[in-house]
Formats: sequence, C-alpha cells, structure tokens
Amino acid sequence: QVQLVESGGGLVQAGGSLRLSCAASGRTFSSYAMGWFRQAPGKEREFVAAIIWSAINTFYADSVKGRFIISRDNAKKTVYLQMNSLKPEDTAVYSCAAARTLTIVTMKREYDYWGQGTQVTVSS
Repeated sequence: QVQLVESGGGLVQAGGSLRLSCAASGRTFSSYAMGWFRQAPGKEREFVAAIIWSAINTFYADSVKGRFIISRDNAKKTVYLQMNSLKPEDTAVYSCAAARTLTIVTMKREYDYWGQGTQVTVSS
C-alpha cells in the first residue's frame, strides 16, 4: 500500500512559479514510477508529467514541456513538480499517482495509487 499526500498548491499570477510536493508512505516508494495529473473544472483528468524510479527518465505533456520539471527524492519518499511560467490554463487540481512499474506511464489506468490533489489557480 502507498498513500500519497500533495502540498504546495495555491494562487499565483500568470508568469509565476509554484512547486508541488507529493509525500508518499510505504517502504517500496523507490520501486514505483510516479506521475502528476491535473483536472480542470468540467474537463477530464489529464496527464502532466511522469518519472521512473531512478529519475533517469522523465516525460511531459506537450502543454507543459519546457515549463514544468518533475523530480523525486527516494530517500525522502517525495516527488516534486516545479511549475514555471504558469498560465491561466494551468489552473486545475493537481494529483500525484504511483504505478508499480519500472517504466514511464502516462495513462490514468496504469496507476495504482492516487493522492487527493491540491488546487492550483493561476490568475491573469
């Protein structure tokens, strides 16, 4: 079992930055691939970024590539999402997820555990 708790959301002006954190419980965190997803009002949850257990490989949605950075600290059992140059269209609830796999995963159904999410609001 893995429990995930996100933090770091808030209100920021367009062009600003936020760093989200996702703290995990469980002894096998380092063996999980991790991902960030977001869901805006009235829209489906969408993939944002993913990282494998060793942090060597990462993958991003086109909409955030070059602006967001995913990273992880296995010793702290935490995954991060650094969000720069934020836009109003980035406004959403951001959730982290864990998948029992050694590869990058981008599909929601491939993830086994989910956090509750943290709200990010970008004002224009």
